[in-house]
Amino acid sequence: MPSVSEILSSPPAVVRTHRDLVTVSGPDAASYLQGQLSQDLTSLDDRGAWTFVLAPQGKVEAWARIRRSAEDRFELMVGAGAGEVLEQRLKRFLLRTRADVALLSGVETISIRGGGAAEVVAALESTGVTAWLWAGWPGVVGLDVAVGGDTDGVVDGEQVISDLASQGIPARTPEDLEAVRIAAGVPAWGSEIDGETIPATIGQWAIDASVSFTKGCYTGQELVARIDSRGGNVPRVLHRVEISGPPPASGTELAVEGHSAGPITSAVARPGGSVALAWVPRSVTVDGTGADAVVDGHPARVLPPPAWTGA
Repeated sequence: MPSVSEILSSPPAVVRTHRDLVTVSGPDAASYLQGQLSQDLTSLDDRGAWTFVLAPQGKVEAWARIRRSAEDRFELMVGAGAGEVLEQRLKRFLLRTRADVALLSGVETISIRGGGAAEVVAALESTGVTAWLWAGWPGVVGLDVAVGGDTDGVVDGEQVISDLASQGIPARTPEDLEAVRIAAGVPAWGSEIDGETIPATIGQWAIDASVSFTKGCYTGQELVARIDSRGGNVPRVLHRVEISGPPPASGTELAVEGHSAGPITSAVARPGGSVALAWVPRSVTVDGTGADAVVDGHPARVLPPPAWTGA
């Protein structure tokens, strides 16, 4: 059975991807976003932060990495295909606000996940890259470098990848990056996140990484605060699953103690089997060592949710 810990401790995955980038700029950009995002913009450092963008009812309309690129300009990066929903959501409440919201779709990006922060940053700086977006996952260092589109610090992607390879950080496959995402317990738009997702179901780590409970009011705050005040209890939570078999199709049922426990949402092959994400109901006991399960006739193990360490 593949080990999640082995995947997370493997060398950095350097993969050419595409991301959507939404920019918000103008004199009122900071004050406007402060009332729309779950993250506290006043505490943003150079690394940026994760944030939810919620509907008034508190359900997720976007989960993004945000950074401040200038005093009156912010960049929110999301997965390819998720930018249009974010753009429309941020434009919805712009009335009489001196801010512009713009979408850059399919920005070519070098995504780096894994390895040590100092190692990866030193390697990037030696290639001449001066701008990147920190995008860490639980237990995983993460950096995204835009190499296309009208973004800050555009660079030659082929040259950066070649330079990183010469320093012992070779390019890897999209499947490698997907394995790291799943092993880290990170949701993706369309697979684990949609307009019906409640933030706390992703896991307490996502709340710790993305939500400020001291910043004041923002759109969708009530549901997040109410669930937190009740100990974060939600009907189901996203879990990682190690499987001694091929990757199951999305929607395949996970069984615990002979009973259906929830659907697989993402899966990818790894040596010895596969790793996956699945929605698991609160009624299933998953202790610190996990819980035995079966997926499509193959032995599996449901792992506890990850913890956020500020990667």
